[in-house]
Amino acid sequence: MTRQHGTRLGTGKRRVIAGGVGAAALVLTALTSGLTLPTASAATWPSPNGSEAVGATKPISGSVDGGMRRYYGTGDLGGDGQNEDQDPIFQLADGATLKNVIIGAPAADGIHCSGSCTLQNVWWEDVGEDAATFRGTGKTFTVNGGGARKAADKIFQFNGGGTLNISNFAGQDFKTFVRSCGNCSSQYKRTINVTDTEITAPGGVIGGINTNYGDSLTLRGITIVGDSGKKIVPCQKYIGNNTGAEPTKNGSDADGTYCKYSAADLTYR
Repeated sequence: MTRQHGTRLGTGKRRVIAGGVGAAALVLTALTSGLTLPTASAATWPSPNGSEAVGATKPISGSVDGGMRRYYGTGDLGGDGQNEDQDPIFQLADGATLKNVIIGAPAADGIHCSGSCTLQNVWWEDVGEDAATFRGTGKTFTVNGGGARKAADKIFQFNGGGTLNISNFAGQDFKTFVRSCGNCSSQYKRTINVTDTEITAPGGVIGGINTNYGDSLTLRGITIVGDSGKKIVPCQKYIGNNTGAEPTKNGSDADGTYCKYSAADLTYR
C-alpha cells in the first residue's frame, strides 16, 4: 500500500523522547526547531512507541511520519544475515521522506531508496544486511539524525550516482559506516559528505570510495568514541570495478581530492 503525503505509519501516537541531554532528544529537538545539533558524546537510542511486524516490503511515497514506532521483519523479511538478495522493510520512491521510525530486528535489508530520498530521525537497533541502500543516478540523498548499530558489514550502501549527505547521525559497532559500491555492474561518480556525526568503536572504516570513478568523501565534525588506538580508518580508497570482483585497496590517507578531512575534523573521546 503506497503511503501518500502526510501519512503516518502504524497506529501509535507520536512520542516525545525523554532525556533532554541525550543524543536522541537532541536530534528530535534539532529536527523540529531548526537548531544546530552539537556533537554527541554518547548516543542514546530512543524507546519505541509500539511495534509492528512487517511481512512484505512497505512502499513509501510523499512524506511519512512513523511516530517513533518500531518495525521489524517477519516471514520473508525475517532474515538478519548478509544475503545480498534480501528485500527491504521500506522501499522509498524517488523524492520520498521517511521520518521518526525505529527499525528493529530482524531488519532484513533495511531501507531502499529508488531515487532522491530523505531519512530523518531513523534508527536501526540491529542492522541486517545493510541499514539503507541508495539507488538512482544524478540524485541527492539525505540522512539527518538517527543512528544505526550492530552492522556486521555496512551501514550505508551507495549504489547509485550523485551525492549522499549524512549529518547528526550515530554509528556504533560496524564494519563500514558508508560505502560507495566497489563492484556494481553500473558505476558512477559518488560524492559523500558526513558531518556532525558520532562514530563509536568497534568499527572498521568510516567511508569507502572508488578513486578511479572520481568519488570523494568529506568528513567534518566527526566524534570517534572508544578508539584510543585510532584503528578505525576514516577514509579507505579503492579501485572499483563493474565485474563483481572484489575491489583492491588504493591507500587511505587524506589527500584533499578523494579523502577530504584534516586532523581537526576528527575528535577522539
